[in-house]
Amino acid sequence: MQNSVSQGLSYLSQGVDLVKRKELRPFVLIPLTINLVLFSVMLFWGYGQVVALNAWLTGLLPAWLDWLTFLVWPLALLSALLFVGYGFSIIANLIASPFNGFLSEKAEQLLTGEQTGEPLTLKGAMALVPHAIGREFKKLKYYLPLLFLALLCYVVPAVNLVAPAIWFLLNAWMMSIQYLDYPIDNAQLPFDDVLKTAKDHRQTSLGFGGAVAVCTGIPLLNLFIMPVAICAATAMWVDAKPTTPKNDLIE
Repeated sequence: MQNSVSQGLSYLSQGVDLVKRKELRPFVLIPLTINLVLFSVMLFWGYGQVVALNAWLTGLLPAWLDWLTFLVWPLALLSALLFVGYGFSIIANLIASPFNGFLSEKAEQLLTGEQTGEPLTLKGAMALVPHAIGREFKKLKYYLPLLFLALLCYVVPAVNLVAPAIWFLLNAWMMSIQYLDYPIDNAQLPFDDVLKTAKDHRQTSLGFGGAVAVCTGIPLLNLFIMPVAICAATAMWVDAKPTTPKNDLIE
């Protein structure tokens, strides 16, 4: 396999195929339920953020650039969709993280044919909550400085016109990090290995993460993207991990 954006996109297709498997249905149901509840809340909140961001961006324009006002609304809408989409993803993954790990584990079993781990129980999932939440906060620790720099672009003249593109690239990168973490964590590897895997397959990671970022910003579609992205990232990890004999993704 080549390390390319198109390869990253192909993993999302693999994720769609995997979530259709009857063996994964019990593990897909929980993330879908959590997404449905959160989506209802954030859809209402997100509309207000689009209006507020539009007003703020318009206010940043000097009088002599008033003619650019027609560009502000689509920029505000795109930025808000990406912000709400990633915020939605963070909260949903934080709540569902123990169950997401189980879904990734079962998806890897289907892909490799190796049976590992015990059947999912509520007690077992609850026992994993402290570790899973700790892992999510490691992602946030990595993400927040990058978030600050991306937001800073919105207040720098001229640079703020390309700020949505910078914001999109950051979201694409973080979506890849977010979902690759589940199978890599299941392998009991540290968070640094997640970053190394993504960097070693940068184009593939951006292709995969970019597709997920777009889906999280589309109402209704973002209800289903979490389990699909988990399965897709697991397929990517199965191909990318050093112990996989058929791996030719790493170059």
